[in-house]
Amino acid sequence: MKTVRSFFILFLVLIMMAPGRAFAAQQHIVSPSAIAAATADQASAPDADRAAIRAALEKPEVRTAAARLGVDVGRLDAAVNTLSGADLERAASTARQVNDQLVGGASNVTISTTTIIIILLIIILIVVAVD
Repeated sequence: MKTVRSFFILFLVLIMMAPGRAFAAQQHIVSPSAIAAATADQASAPDADRAAIRAALEKPEVRTAAARLGVDVGRLDAAVNTLSGADLERAASTARQVNDQLVGGASNVTISTTTIIIILLIIILIVVAVD
């Protein structure tokens, strides 16, 4: 009886170990390098967003609009470091629109109403986020 029990236990152990070895060789759905790349992209996104905002704040048109509103651009630039999450993403999205619209000669004297509104939105978002 002891021998039958030993063989039965050995049989159960082998059956339980077999699937583990079979599944251990399977490929992951997402490769570790893809996970590492996604993590690196996620970590660098806030820096890229801040760079886009700073690029927009350096534009003469934005500086002029801020001066008309009585807002110190130096204060806005310092406030960029305090932005995070959704506020940072919204400000960066708006800043990218400004940067795109003011590139390639579009920065002449006639600025479209949309560009002015976008510039003002950046300034308002930063001021609200700081206060």
